[in-house]
This record gives sequence, structure tokens and C-alpha cells, in this order.
Amino acid sequence: MNSGTVISFLAVDLLLVCVPGADWAYAISAGLRGRSVAWAVGGLVSGYALHTALAVAGLAVLMAGEPGLLTALTVAGAGYLVWLGWSVLRRPGVPGATEGPVAASDARVFLRGATISGLNPKGLLLYLSVLPQFLDPTGAPVPVQTAALGVLHMACCAAVYLTVGLAARAVLGARPAAARAVTRTSGAAMLGIGAFLLVQRLATL
Repeated sequence: MNSGTVISFLAVDLLLVCVPGADWAYAISAGLRGRSVAWAVGGLVSGYALHTALAVAGLAVLMAGEPGLLTALTVAGAGYLVWLGWSVLRRPGVPGATEGPVAASDARVFLRGATISGLNPKGLLLYLSVLPQFLDPTGAPVPVQTAALGVLHMACCAAVYLTVGLAARAVLGARPAAARAVTRTSGAAMLGIGAFLLVQRLATL
């Protein structure tokens, strides 16, 4: 890959990452809960590390060829988003709030983030439809290029989601009422995205 290809991929990837979605909603929600934003973003990035590993191993293409498996993945991810969004709506976070012992809370925050991005079918489709367009068959081995672009995507996610989470905390830290409203909006976004994916996938059965 030449530098032009890498820059083009970064431009497209940043554009996609900057579109608000479930990842954004979770980063905002976590940003309002004590020191959990770094753990939340780490979880989100680890989910995309899984997608990268699947793509490097060639398993992503095999999964895409199995409609039943892709449907199960979508339903599981959508169901989890609905449950998590409803939980956030019931107990909206406020600046500085924690959810129990710090270690246990951090672990839960990390695992939730990993589950959200790991079960996100749109993440898999990114590696199936966008990333391959930037691979050079005459350059380095395809798995190496795939891994490199996957790491770049993870870096973009980390930078954007950390900024979103920390900005939410900084702007709303002294405004509990506004923080609750934004957290509820984030929860509603996760619930809505999950419900949409469920309806969309089940309608095709």
C-alpha cells in the first residue's frame, strides 16, 4: 500500500466513524459515569480487534456466505442493544456516578463495549465491503494489509470515541439535569438502533 491509499482509507474510515451510532451513544453514556470512559472505549476497540482478526483469518468472508449465521449475529447484537438501551433509560448516569466497586464496574463497562462493537453487524460489513477496496493485490500479503488497515480503523475509533466521551463529561460535568437528558437520549438511541436492526433482519426471514 502506498501513502495515498492509506490516506484515502483514513478519510473514508474517519467519515464512517464520525457518524453517530450505537458506539457514540455508549461512549457518551460511559463518559458521564466516573472514570469509565477509557474502559468503555477500550471495550469498543477490542470488539473491532475481533473483527480485524476474523478478516485476517478469512473467516469474515465465510461468515458473510452463511445467511443464518449473519442473521443470528444481527439478532444477538440488536437484542443486546435493546436491553442495554432500556437499562440506561431506567437508570440514566450522572457525572461522577459509579456502579459498584471500581474494578467490577470497569470490567462490566469494558465487556459491554466489546459486546456492542463485537456483535455489531455493521462492523463486519465494514471489513467486507469497505476495507477490501483499499487492498493492493500486488503489494504486501493481503492478510498483512488487512491487519494494518484494521489497526488504523481501531486507532480512529479510539481517537473519536475518547474525544466524544471526554467531551460529554467536560461539557455536562457540572450540569446534572442536562447530563441525564443526554444519557437518556443515548439510551434511546441504542434502543432504537437495536429495535431497527431486529425489525430489519426479522422482516427478511
